[in-house]
Amino acid sequence: MPLIIVGIGILVLLLLIGRFKLNAFFALLITSFIVGLLNGMNLLDILDSILKGVGDTLGKIVLILVFGAMLGKLVEESGAANTIALRLTGFMGIKNIQYALLLTGFLVGLPMLYNASFLVMIPLIYTFASITKLPLLYLGLPMCATLSVAHGFLPPHPAPTYVSFIYEANVNKVLLYGLIPVIPACLLGGIVLSKFFRKLDIKPPEGLYQERHFEENQLPGLGVSIITAATPVILMLLGAIVDLSFGPPPARTELSKMGFESLTTFYQHMFANKGFTESSSLIISHLFTFVKFLSDANIALFMAVVVGVVMLGLRRGKSMDDLMKSMGHSIGAISMIILIIAAGGAFSQVLKDSHVNEYIKTIAGGIHINPLLLAFSIAAIFRLAVGSATVATLTTAPIMLPIAQQTGISPELMVLATGSGSIMWSHFNDIGFWMFKEYFNLSIKQTFLSWTVMECIVGIVGITTVMIINMFM
Repeated sequence: MPLIIVGIGILVLLLLIGRFKLNAFFALLITSFIVGLLNGMNLLDILDSILKGVGDTLGKIVLILVFGAMLGKLVEESGAANTIALRLTGFMGIKNIQYALLLTGFLVGLPMLYNASFLVMIPLIYTFASITKLPLLYLGLPMCATLSVAHGFLPPHPAPTYVSFIYEANVNKVLLYGLIPVIPACLLGGIVLSKFFRKLDIKPPEGLYQERHFEENQLPGLGVSIITAATPVILMLLGAIVDLSFGPPPARTELSKMGFESLTTFYQHMFANKGFTESSSLIISHLFTFVKFLSDANIALFMAVVVGVVMLGLRRGKSMDDLMKSMGHSIGAISMIILIIAAGGAFSQVLKDSHVNEYIKTIAGGIHINPLLLAFSIAAIFRLAVGSATVATLTTAPIMLPIAQQTGISPELMVLATGSGSIMWSHFNDIGFWMFKEYFNLSIKQTFLSWTVMECIVGIVGITTVMIINMFM
């Protein structure tokens, strides 16, 4: 019954947006109430759930969105995006520009959260489309495909790295096996699928990007441009290296339960046990804590904005007043996107609070199939129901751990199977769905035909590759 109600909610959302032309923000809120009522929640509980969903979602993503928009505006208005685009197209050639975007997206997406890497890359996509006169989706789908692959399959990305520890998998093997589906997933979900949208004429949303023409002597240098755009990547990669080397640190709520006052004291204890002196442990623990602080997506993007203000603004003769006005305008351009994403979080929270997760766990307990396919299926159902690929991954792994241990299946393949399922069926309750729709200025139908199909292709390629690898193990 809960899954039927989820289906009804999706149909209501389609009608409100497609038939009645209601803004997605209002449609998501109305649908959240309807789904909550159908699942037996009272109105006050639904309201609390919606408020919690909005708060939790914005708490995690609003600074990333804001700093990403600011960084995008700095990269765009300074001409840094043009510099990177011109040099890259000159080196690779327009004929191979999609492959250049695949490579760039792979390097950017590996250490970063999907939303953060998307926001770093989107100004470059706009600029490439402007310079090359190629369609937005023709360039955007390869970039998004490679970001999805990193999100679902590859350490040091947070979800597959963390789930590797749940399954007690070797992280290096997960990365090694995860590289196998990268090429077919990116080629099919990015390059091949994009050819179906080569004639689709869409423009960036008004206010997010304005086509600019620069003289050669007006453009910033390639080094400065890359450093500014790559600052969040570099900082987040440092944090990923720490996690890969020593394991992800406990959550703040877990530290006190373990008897540690802070992350610093945890690292200090860890290095003391490894034979370091007290003074050395203290110094290294403070250094590691600082690295983890800088590698947080919010701080990494904030630092990139600071670098951009100095390197692309002040040092090139722009006044602070002009820079602040420009960055303020960038926030106004994403205000509705922020609201839509917040409403998507509310919808997802209502589904959680109406016990859809528990219902899925009950169903899964009575299913006896290949554990890899079961992990893929459960993660895909969670993704369909709650929207977040990360939530789908982290929810599926504890359910599947006893089954994986009993059957002796490769824990590394279980990580990849779970990640493959978590990418499937992206729709209205997925933040990535709405970001793709709004930033590429698409209709709901176009978003399903491009984004949702791309995500499903990546997921299907992933589980297919996993099954083939398992045949030879």
